[in-house]
Amino acid sequence: MSAAVSLSPDPAPILACTVSRDVSNFDLLIEDMESELGESWGDLSFEDAAVFLTQPDAQNLEFIAIAIDGEDEGDINRIAAIITGAKERGVRVILIAEEVSPIALHQLLRLGADDFVPYPLPEGALHEAIERLGQGDAPQLPPHAESPTFKVSGGRDGAVLAVHGLAGGVGATTFAVNLAWELASAGEGNKKAASPPPRVCLLDFDFQYGSASTYLDLPRREVVFEMLTDTAHMDAESFQAALVTFNDRLHVLTAPADMLPLDIVSGEDIERILAMARAHYDFVVIDMPTTVVSWTETVLHQAHVYFGLIELDMRSAQNALRMIRALKAEGLPLEKMRYVLNRAPKFTDLTGKSRIKRLAESLDISIELQLSDGGRPVTQANDHGLPLAVTTPKLPLRKEIQKLALSLAELAQSAEAAQG
Repeated sequence: MSAAVSLSPDPAPILACTVSRDVSNFDLLIEDMESELGESWGDLSFEDAAVFLTQPDAQNLEFIAIAIDGEDEGDINRIAAIITGAKERGVRVILIAEEVSPIALHQLLRLGADDFVPYPLPEGALHEAIERLGQGDAPQLPPHAESPTFKVSGGRDGAVLAVHGLAGGVGATTFAVNLAWELASAGEGNKKAASPPPRVCLLDFDFQYGSASTYLDLPRREVVFEMLTDTAHMDAESFQAALVTFNDRLHVLTAPADMLPLDIVSGEDIERILAMARAHYDFVVIDMPTTVVSWTETVLHQAHVYFGLIELDMRSAQNALRMIRALKAEGLPLEKMRYVLNRAPKFTDLTGKSRIKRLAESLDISIELQLSDGGRPVTQANDHGLPLAVTTPKLPLRKEIQKLALSLAELAQSAEAAQG
């Protein structure tokens, strides 16, 4: 007699697993996993996942979806170990998080999580995340190849102007915000102007204490964090969605709502953001953090002008000297630096002029721009969330920044005309 034939079909191979403290807390995830994978998925606790990833059956996994909420932050080390174990075995990781602090998310993403989806899951979000993992018959990218999803199109080639305060409180953000607004307003009201005002984008790259949003009374949006953590899949639509507009003219990428590590982005992330901004705007003004980080070099290379703001005091002089030494030691383009002296002495202050000259000679630099002390009107304008051009248009400081903006706009127009 022939061998008995089994009437029960073989169980479907497990292609993916959810990993969570209690998957019942993520009912939308269960529905989406069933919709995407049918019966070809399983569920693991944190304890089971650590063991299962060491078993031969784990080799069949295409990805795991780790679902966490605020209560799981105490187990962050165990979750990190699961991500590390999965990556060692070539298993992709989708991180699904609800009310988890940006610091914890940043730590897990840096360990190698391939994608991040917020919970409750937006419609189609898990499907899109699985597609981005390159499942199915999609060809695998060679190592270090650029993601094909990042494409830049916009037709412009904007100038990058970075603003870096070389000491705390020297007025770098005030300068960056007002310079951006003056550029966006350049030529306004001039009937003889041959072209409309430039398109201007202000990027607040101080991810911890950035206050450009405060100085322009703009909301901080959660989508900024999502964009920063996944620039490889950024497109023109998602980039524009992360921006907010001031007075229908100036487009601003605010700092994230929560304090984030400055290394949440890499040099490659910054390159992508700047490439996208330059493609859609004539001027890209960057408010840099005071701290020098790994991607400061990236901005310095990309910038057409890198403004270093100082004051007439010893701390600014010492910090400027440190900056100069660092740039020389690394062979970075020091010639892009333009030193701006804020709260400069009045032209009648002969002693002050002498001190400026000694400062420049001791640092072997040229102080090309001197800004007057705006005093209390500057603080009031910042507190009200308005540029100086709106609150105190006749303030000498405002006129000095306006003059700089007009000269930059004219220079850009002349360069464009020469190329055309």
